[in-house]
Amino acid sequence: MSGLVKRSFSLSGHRTSVALEPEFWAVLTAEATRRGLSLAGLVAALDATRDPDRPLASALRIYALHAGRS
Repeated sequence: MSGLVKRSFSLSGHRTSVALEPEFWAVLTAEATRRGLSLAGLVAALDATRDPDRPLASALRIYALHAGRS
């Protein structure tokens, strides 16, 4: 897992950790700021609306990919 940065969040009352590349965290942090949310708030919002068959890390990467294109 070299190159990955792990962050921990409390989602729906459960602690979870997500490991992503720093570039994805940078886009997610910028998007959270743009939306007036904390990073934890953005992750919670995305977690609440993601397809339950998609891992959280994948959902965050895909969101960052789309956010980075706009």
